[in-house]
Parts: sequence; structure tokens; C-alpha cells
Amino acid sequence: MAMWRNYWTVATRALAKSKTYSIINIVGLAIGMAACVMILLYIRYEQSYDKWLPDVDNTYQLQAWYPHPEDGEPFFLQMSAVVTESRVKKDFPQVEKAVYVQGAGPVFYQNGQASSTKDYLFADGDFLSVVNLPMKYGSSLPEAQTAAMSETEARNRFGTDNVVGRTFTVISRGKKRDFKITGVFKDIPKNSSMKIAAVLRLDYVAFNADNPSFLTCWGCQSGWVYLKLRPGSDIKAMEAQMPSWEKRNIPDEPNAGIRYNAGDDQDWHFVNLKDVHLGKAQGGVMTPGNDEKSIATFAIIALLILGMAVVNFTNLATARASQRAREVALRKVLGANRRQLIVQFVGESVLISAASMLLALTLVELLVKPFAAFLDADLSLHYFGQGGILLPAIALTLLVGILGGLYPAFFLSRFQPAQVLKANRSAAETPGSGRLRTALVILQFAVSIGLIICTAVIYGQTVYARSVDPGYKRDHIIQVDELSRAQLWPFGETIVDAFKRVPGVTAVGRTEIGVATDNNNNTGLIPPGANKQVNIGQYSVDEGFFYAMGLKLVAGRWFDPNRPMDDMTTPYPTDENVERQLAARGVNVVLNEYAVRKLGFKSPQDAIGKVVRSELFSPGTGVVNITIIGVVKDSRFRTVRQPIDPIMFRNINLGISWAIVRYNGDPQAVRAGLERAWKQITNEVPFTAKFSEDIMAELYKAEDARAKIFAAFAILAVIIGCLGLFGLAAFTAERRTKEIGIRKVLGARTRDIVRLLVWQFSRPVLVANIIAWPIAWWMMRDWLNTFDQRITLGPIPFVIAAAVALTIAIVTVVGHAMKVARANPIHALRYE
Repeated sequence: MAMWRNYWTVATRALAKSKTYSIINIVGLAIGMAACVMILLYIRYEQSYDKWLPDVDNTYQLQAWYPHPEDGEPFFLQMSAVVTESRVKKDFPQVEKAVYVQGAGPVFYQNGQASSTKDYLFADGDFLSVVNLPMKYGSSLPEAQTAAMSETEARNRFGTDNVVGRTFTVISRGKKRDFKITGVFKDIPKNSSMKIAAVLRLDYVAFNADNPSFLTCWGCQSGWVYLKLRPGSDIKAMEAQMPSWEKRNIPDEPNAGIRYNAGDDQDWHFVNLKDVHLGKAQGGVMTPGNDEKSIATFAIIALLILGMAVVNFTNLATARASQRAREVALRKVLGANRRQLIVQFVGESVLISAASMLLALTLVELLVKPFAAFLDADLSLHYFGQGGILLPAIALTLLVGILGGLYPAFFLSRFQPAQVLKANRSAAETPGSGRLRTALVILQFAVSIGLIICTAVIYGQTVYARSVDPGYKRDHIIQVDELSRAQLWPFGETIVDAFKRVPGVTAVGRTEIGVATDNNNNTGLIPPGANKQVNIGQYSVDEGFFYAMGLKLVAGRWFDPNRPMDDMTTPYPTDENVERQLAARGVNVVLNEYAVRKLGFKSPQDAIGKVVRSELFSPGTGVVNITIIGVVKDSRFRTVRQPIDPIMFRNINLGISWAIVRYNGDPQAVRAGLERAWKQITNEVPFTAKFSEDIMAELYKAEDARAKIFAAFAILAVIIGCLGLFGLAAFTAERRTKEIGIRKVLGARTRDIVRLLVWQFSRPVLVANIIAWPIAWWMMRDWLNTFDQRITLGPIPFVIAAAVALTIAIVTVVGHAMKVARANPIHALRYE
């Protein structure tokens, strides 16, 4: 006991004696540990998605993947077609229950007032018996026209969450529908792949009576299929049966006599709900997903920062060894063996590590809420229970303390008493220790430089993504939603005319694809003389879209309201006689440049007047001759991560989703004018509009967050590196006091001494660049390759990182250098 008390006394006195050393080590380690703890909380949170759900082990999502589409990029959807639900349930006895849910944005109609809804789902069955959401009141959706709400949604709509038995009205597809509330579920936490405010069960056959082909369409991924499997089901065996299941269920759909089967480029997969958030499929999501690679990247960066702090400790401990040589020598003379010395020095290291962990946990307590708000996550710090941080913190403390102290302990315990005491030295330097410290400084700055480069590249790509030419005039646009409501179809032209009369409005157009819209609608076109179809995106627009969007015409012309062949509008509900007449007559379309290339035409001018074919309308209404009348410049309607779509624009004037309003003048005044005009026409649909700048900010929100996280890591790395460099500079300057004094006596000037010391610490930074540059280049090249349009990975970020690191190193060292260089050489020569 006395021995351990002696160890404790020596350790605390050693720390108190060298306050600068102790502060640098404790603060550096604390920053590294805090980063590790924060990232541990983040990783645990990302891996906890949907694990809170009762019986989640048997709850699955059926996903449609396109790993090898005939043309275009692979994409992976969490969605699946409605027809897959019944077919999977029929052919797989392991499926106990199944339900299809579709994202719905019905209008909530209450007391004669319309309000928009968010995160409402339409279900074709009892969703609550498949996905066991924790309930507060009620338990199921027993029949059509019943609904369940979240606690918050119920309180927002009715002022209380005890609403079982009440009814409410929504307007969808132009019809008012009443639903009886049979359940209230607890608010779904943020760590969920689902985002649901209400689930409304209805009769899907009756709901789609106007569009019955949707119920049998294998390529219509507009919703999610959830499955409840029997306990013990073999998923691998079920996956192995999927190819034969596809052949058995999916019929051929010939297009103008050319065979097509939806199963040729689609695969379906059973994915457990716990694996959805970090899974391969990140298309058609309810909540933004993540991937294992990003999680691993953040974990590695946190470990690198902690490693830098441990390197600081090792560096400073070996540098200070010269000051403890006599202490070690005297202890050995008095009988201490090497094992006891190693235990003492490792114990000192663990003590520093423990003090650092206390400071780190204090930092985490202060920063966890801002960090959670930044990530929009429910992060919280608990010390005990499931997810408690106490045991990992203790383990991290011991690990860092032992790893950080092991080399210095062996290094210090090597001193030979005879050599130290015979020379009457209080300083000693083991051969090779200076080279080790230099290597560790190089490693530290290589990490810092690498993170600075990554931050610069990510920031540059984020700025580029916002500013790259999208192929249309993206400024001065207001995008108005909700036009696709069936109750507004008779008023489409009226709304456009009313918007045009608003002061400041210069053009109005309607479209199914606008500023960063996420809908996809493809059809197969058959080029002249071809025997296979080419998938092209088809989107409805009106005549004013070209001018409102600011598209650029490359060849031919845009749609003309005075030319009947340009108009492809069909009535709703579908009238097959009208569709047959249109098919027999033929239609005109406008393509973008990519569609022209994909269809095999030599140039936009070459495509004008050419005829392609497709069965555009309902099955059985005939093959349509499609004449190309115009070609517009390629436009980017999605993020720069996604390839530009090949697009066929169709001129339709009924049931179009968005209005694009181009304006001049005061944006808020124009928006207010549009809202007034809207409300004079309808009170059954709320006015919803966004400025193009706001849409783009939301679109690149994730990229901005990534850039900020990398910047934060880079700053932490630089701070830790500076702390270590500051300490090393102080000890080096102190150890070389006599040498500097002699140099001054022999005529060296202050700037010569400063240059000498600065160069000593600048060389490792220059070498660190040689290590960091190729690694950062390789990482950033792979990251930039995930974008369809990207910046060139030139030398500027690398030069900036080198300059920043070198400047930081010089500023850190120059203070000590100036102090020592200006000292009177008489004091220096009296040293020792």
C-alpha cells in the first residue's frame, strides 16, 4: 500500500512540477477523447435505427433493385410495386402478413378550411399488425376508412391525443373521404427509416378504379411493401427462390411488338427493417439514409485524432525524459527494478488519461446537444444502462493511458545509473529518440494536412454543385406545389392566368419535373429501324414551361397551342376511345440532347422530324407514332450526384403537379400576390410554394453538413498538432539554451537563431505533405467520382493545406524561438 501511495505522490508531483507539459497533454487527450466519445454516440445512433420496434427481427421490407439496367446507371429502391405484395404473400408461406403503403399528401379538411398534410400514408391493409408501432390508444386498422395517428399529429389536429372514435375528412384525387380513428401510436423516434404522422386504410381497388392498370404494373414503384415473416424464416432460402418467383409471376409486356419484361432489369430483395437505414437501397426513402462506409470514415477520423493526442503524449514524455534521468538513476540506485519503474510511469500516463477523460466528458456534456441539433438526431449522453457510456469511457481511459505510456515507460526505465551519475548530468538522451519524435510529428501533421485537403475539396465541390449551370435559368423562380389535386384540374388554366396577372410575374408554366423534383417516369421508345426499346424519361409540361424555366432551344421549336398535333391531353378518368384516336393520329414531342444521343441520332438537327414509336397510352389502344419537333439543351433537374435524365417532354394541360413562376422584383411581394390569387380560386387546397434558392439549399443540406463535419475534424487535428508542437518547441528550445548562447557569442544574429529553430520544425511538416497528398488524392478522387458533375482535383487544395500547416507550425514555434534568441548569452552559458 505504501508503494502505491508513493507512486501516486511522485506522479502528482511530476505533473504539478511541469504544468505546461501537463496542460498540453491533458487538453490534447481530452479533445481527442471527446471526439471519440461523440463519434461513438453518433455510430451507436446510426446503428440503432428501427431496433426500438417490437418484433423488428421478423419485420421486413420488400425492395426493388435495378443493379444492371439495360441502359443507365444502377439504382436501388426501398419501394416496390403494389402487385408484389399479393404475389409474395401467395408464393412464400414464410410471409405471415403483408401490407402496401403509399406516400400520400391529402388535404386535411376541417371546419371548411383546407390545410396541407405531411407524412401521411395510404395503406391497403392493417399496417399496424405488420409493423408493430408502439401504441398509446387502440391497436389496429380493422377495415377500410379507418386510420391511426401519431400523438403529435392528433394533438395538432384535435388538441388532444385521446382521439380514438373521432372522424376526420381528407380530400384526395378530388374526393372527400371520411376516416374513423381507431388507434393513436407513439411518436416515431428520429432513428427510424419510417416517417409517419398518420396511416389511413382504404380499399385500394376502389381507390384506383380510375387507373386499374396501376394495380398490376410491375414497374410502378410508388410505395413500400412491408412483410411480417414467421419466426425462424430462412431469408437466404427465400432470396434464392426470387429468380424463379419472377419468371412465374411477371408477364411479358410487348411494346410495338418488341418483348419487354419488368423482371429483366429488376431484382427484389427481403431486407430486415434494422438494415434499411444503412442498406444498399437509398432510393425512394421516407427518411434520409446513410451507409457503412460513411460511418467507418468518421470512426477512422475520430481514431486518428485520438491517435494524434496519444502521439503528443509519447512525444512530450520522451522529450521530458532528459529532465527525469537523474530521478530514474537515483531510484535504480536505491533498489527500484525496471518493472517497478514501468508500472510507475504507466500509472502516471493513466492518471493523465483519467484527468483527460473527465475533461472530455465535460466537453461532451456541453457539446452533445448542439451536435445532435446539427445532425438532426436524438443523441443523448447516458452513463448507465443500455447505451451507457461509462464502461466504454473507462475502457478508453485505460487503453489510451496504457498505449500512451508504454513506450515512454520502457524508454525512461532504460537509463543506466552509472552513465547518468558519473557525468553528473541532469540531462540524457537515448540515441534514436529524436528521430522517433520527428517521425511522430510527421505522422501528426500528415493527418492534419489530409483532413485540411478533404475539407477544401468537399467545400469546393459543394459550392460547385450549387453554382454549376443546370441548363436553365435557376434564379428568380417560385415553384408552386399542389396543382395535381384532382379538384383543381378544371381550374388549371384559370390559375395560370391569375398568376400571370400578379405584378412582377414574367412567365408561368406547368410541369411534372421542376427544380429538384424527385419523381421518375420512364417509357420505352423504339428508334427508327430498331428492334429494341430505349428507356427515356417522359414528363408532362404545358406551353409556358419553356419560358418559365428558361430552357434553351437547340433545334426545332417548342410546343405551339395553335397546333393540335402538339397537344397530348387526355381526359380523366381515362377514356380509351380518346386514347385510340390520339394513337391513330400521332403526337409531337420535344426531347433533350441526351435523349437524342441515346436514341441514336447524329445531332439535334438530325432528330427533327424523325418518328419514334411506343405504346404511350393504355394497353390495347395502339402503337403511337411520335414525331420529334424540337430539341432543348440538357437540364439538370436533380442533384449533381445523379446523371442527367434523357427526357421526352409531352404537351399536356391537365393534372400537372407544379407551376413554375418566373418573376422580377421583390420575391416576398410576388409570393404574397400568388397566394392571394390562389385563394380567390380555391379554399380546398392550401397554397404551397418555395423559392428555387430554398429548394437548392435543402437539396445540398447533407453535403453542407458533411463539409462542416470534416472542417470540425480538421480544426481539432490542427489544434492537437499545435499543442504537441508547442510543447516540443518549448522543451527543444530549453535543451538547446547553451548551444544558442554559444552561437550568439560567435556572432549569430537573432534572425539566424529563429531561422534555425523554425527550419527544424518545418522540415517534418514538409515531409508530412509527401505522405498526406497521395492518400488524400486517392480518397477525394473516389468521393468525387460519386458525382455526375464534379470539380477537377487540381493542386490548389493541396497547396492550401501545405501552406496552412506550414504557417501554423511556424507561428507555433516562432514565439519560443524569438524568446530564446533574444536572451542574453551570459545567462545561456551559465545554464547547467
